[in-house]
Amino acid sequence: MAGTDTTVKSSKPIPLAPVIILVGPQLGENIGMCARAMLNCAVTELRIVNPRDGWPNPSATASSAGATVVLENAKVYTSTKDAVADLEFVLATTARERGMVKEIYSTDSAAKEIRHRNAGSTQKCGILFGPERSGLENDDVALANAILNIPLNPGFSSLNLAQAVLLVCFSWLTADNPFRPEEIVTEMGDTSPATKGEIEMLLAHIEDELVKNNFFRSPDQKPTLLRNIRNFYFRAAPTQQDVRTMHGIISCLTGKRSWGNKGQL
Repeated sequence: MAGTDTTVKSSKPIPLAPVIILVGPQLGENIGMCARAMLNCAVTELRIVNPRDGWPNPSATASSAGATVVLENAKVYTSTKDAVADLEFVLATTARERGMVKEIYSTDSAAKEIRHRNAGSTQKCGILFGPERSGLENDDVALANAILNIPLNPGFSSLNLAQAVLLVCFSWLTADNPFRPEEIVTEMGDTSPATKGEIEMLLAHIEDELVKNNFFRSPDQKPTLLRNIRNFYFRAAPTQQDVRTMHGIISCLTGKRSWGNKGQL
């Protein structure tokens, strides 16, 4: 459908939009169509993890139908962990059972949750989308706070990547927002939600001490246990103070009180 009017300006400020993260996208054309879908819904921040055909990609520009502002400002990462490091709330889109304990959001409930978290604050939220053929891997899903499931006909629920991005972004754009900033009271004291990067630093501290104390009985066991630990912490959504406290507890238990400022209780 045509109909873009470049002279029209939004009369109302749009709440902080979610970051769209494409993990391992295969075709440049699909990235371009995702950018088009995003800009349709006033979502402009795109992050790309290990695009198969490299970046920048002329095919993406050709298929974006003019959504070049999204593509020109897209950031490329070598790992999903780095792509979500500065985010405080992340949803992983998947329709498959993962054997992980996580809350599951529909597109509507996810949109309301993102708007709720953005109301009166600057919390950054992100949504992960996997490769066209296989979807997200378990290690990627483990980095998310919760799962986003797009409710479709169970007899035929196949979507291409751009369709999935459009549905999620459109739900965010059109969500009724029952939350007013003045009605939201967050009892967090003088701290804020920890970023993914701060949680990763804590996980590195935990892993380092577990390795030193021979916690892992075999090399094959280590990835699964670390994934379970990571899933626990990201699901718990700790605050910055929680993270500092955990650093301090680990340092105390290991007799290393001098483990930097992050170990301060």
